[in-house]
Amino acid sequence: MSKKIAVIVGSIRKNSYSLQLAQNLIGLLPEGYQAEFVQIDQLPLYNQDYDSAGSPDQYTAFRDQIRSADAVLFVTPEHNRSFPAALKNALDIGSRPYGQSVWNGKPALVVSQSPGNLSGALASNHLRQVLSFLNMPLVGQPEAYIAGFNKLLGEDGKITNQDTLQFLQSVINTFVQLIQRYS
Repeated sequence: MSKKIAVIVGSIRKNSYSLQLAQNLIGLLPEGYQAEFVQIDQLPLYNQDYDSAGSPDQYTAFRDQIRSADAVLFVTPEHNRSFPAALKNALDIGSRPYGQSVWNGKPALVVSQSPGNLSGALASNHLRQVLSFLNMPLVGQPEAYIAGFNKLLGEDGKITNQDTLQFLQSVINTFVQLIQRYS
């Protein structure tokens, strides 16, 4: 049976490093796992008034996409020692209306990256706190923070460092095990 992985990229910049990392990660998924990118850049800011007055079409489409997924892969940069606002907005939209969270019980993997040495570790840790509250089983180990990511890419956008690829494969393998455990 095929498993569907929703892929959410925290950066909304075109061809961002996070998007390139996500593309490399989905290339490591085994047969029977399909990835679907879920766009967050078109989502209006969450407003609780929509919960009773009718949600925007973008909210409904987003929630349906997440609801239909078996698991979620989050790939994010770090913005001001946290994850980006667009990603927080998406998490809020998916968690509402109260009691109808589309995140509940979905296995998740968080991978962060940065051109710098901190590798998005603080963004990852902050995101993991929120996902834990949303009742998403998370890959605990190995943690995946990729420093100097811009130096790991070839001109075709593929990761060229074999040690990094081996590490990311181990991360994906652990994610697949988590998904199987919760299937």
